[in-house]
Amino acid sequence: MKAPASPVRKSGKAKPKAKSASRASKPRKPATPSKSPPKAGAKARPGASKGRKGEKAGVVLLSGGNPQIAKADGDAPVQAYIAAMPGWKRDLGKRLDALIVRNVPNVRKAVKWNSPLYGIEGQGWFLGLHVFTHYVKLAFFRGASLRPVPPGPSKDKDTRYLDIREDDELDEAQLAAWLKQAAALPGWDPGQRS
Repeated sequence: MKAPASPVRKSGKAKPKAKSASRASKPRKPATPSKSPPKAGAKARPGASKGRKGEKAGVVLLSGGNPQIAKADGDAPVQAYIAAMPGWKRDLGKRLDALIVRNVPNVRKAVKWNSPLYGIEGQGWFLGLHVFTHYVKLAFFRGASLRPVPPGPSKDKDTRYLDIREDDELDEAQLAAWLKQAAALPGWDPGQRS
């Protein structure tokens, strides 16, 4: 049986070469001292950033550059997440969000577990998005029912993934077909066990 084609095409750019042994043996700069600890009895401001590496406009970037956005329903938290996505991932996030809205006009949005979720009111969530260091992962919660099945396997029998890297070209027609199919299926409801 032939594996389904991925809606992502590799651009053919060469990957950077690994560091040579001579470069690895150069002495490293000493680590910079960390900031002094807060004074005893000092209270943190509500909503204050924690000063982690990659912080952007008051938003903390977690491991892999995933923005830490407060759990909330609606378009505003999803747009805040997208705006905080680092580098090329921000443009991809805008493009994916626009593609979802164009193909699923009555889409419901929220940010939960530091990931934008897309669903249909009363049906649950059909898609999640998450930022990793080298790619953005789309999680189709009922992806095993889509045709063709998205390429990324999951430990969950129903879920399938699509990883999108910086140099990948998107097949928007295939993504649109998956979005329409996924939105028509009963979605994932974290309050119910399947």
